Amino acid sequence: MPGYRPSIVRLREHFHRSITSKPSIRSGVQGYAGRDTLLNGVPSEYKEDVARVIEQAERAAETSWTTIHTDFYTPPVVSHAMARIQQLASVKGVPFGGYTQAERQRVILGQPELVEALELDPSQEGCVAALSVKGNFMFDAVTHRDFLGSICGTGIDRGKVGDIIILGETGAQILVAAELVEHFEGSLTQVRRVPVSTRQMDLSELTVKAPKTEQVRTVEASLRLDAIASAGFRVSRAKASDLVKHGDVRVNWREAKASSLVKTGDVISCAGKGRIQIDSMSLTAKGRHAIELTRYV
Repeated sequence: MPGYRPSIVRLREHFHRSITSKPSIRSGVQGYAGRDTLLNGVPSEYKEDVARVIEQAERAAETSWTTIHTDFYTPPVVSHAMARIQQLASVKGVPFGGYTQAERQRVILGQPELVEALELDPSQEGCVAALSVKGNFMFDAVTHRDFLGSICGTGIDRGKVGDIIILGETGAQILVAAELVEHFEGSLTQVRRVPVSTRQMDLSELTVKAPKTEQVRTVEASLRLDAIASAGFRVSRAKASDLVKHGDVRVNWREAKASSLVKTGDVISCAGKGRIQIDSMSLTAKGRHAIELTRYV
């Protein structure tokens, strides 16, 4: 976005000049909600990661002239973390994984003025880079796991790696923490038995396939989660209730009750069945709810 980066630089310079005149805000961040309180409701399997993001958010709130970037996290962790960040004073976050529909994302954390300037185009922050990994896999087909194994074999933690886009016989495109590009260009030279060349590419060059979707329209008496999940995933109402009860169905990657009411924009995921997004709702002449869903399959 031409002309946008300088505005970010000016904001940072302004904050850097004024930091000595600003009061400490750490007490305001911690006083608004203690970390233990913030973690209430976070499932145990995500709690450690969410706690780490909150800790980084607290540090970002004290750092007026720059931003802090988290590791790459899965959608549930990002969702829970963003919900808690919204409860903190003097700090904001914006998730970014390199492209619009990226699954694994980093969270850019910083003073509201800095982060708001990035929301329209997080790529200008430069914290996510794309790698082109090319090799001849015509006679040695590889999988996502193969690429991930080779990446981690270079001594890098999984949290520094985002989505891996498999290109079939020619290799893959990999999203990584930008600070590690040189490491990968020098170290990622083989995947399984196949030699590969690794170089940085522009994010605009990514080969991203549009997700497979189907439109679902349904008319329901209520907006209960079990009713919408039943229609969206094409299972019985009783089955949908059981799935919700056992934690297999989540709203915006958070557990919910079968009786929970959903709203436009909510994403409902179901283990083994993909996810649905509520696109619109309207009332029929008989007072029922006409709902349009997008199902990702």
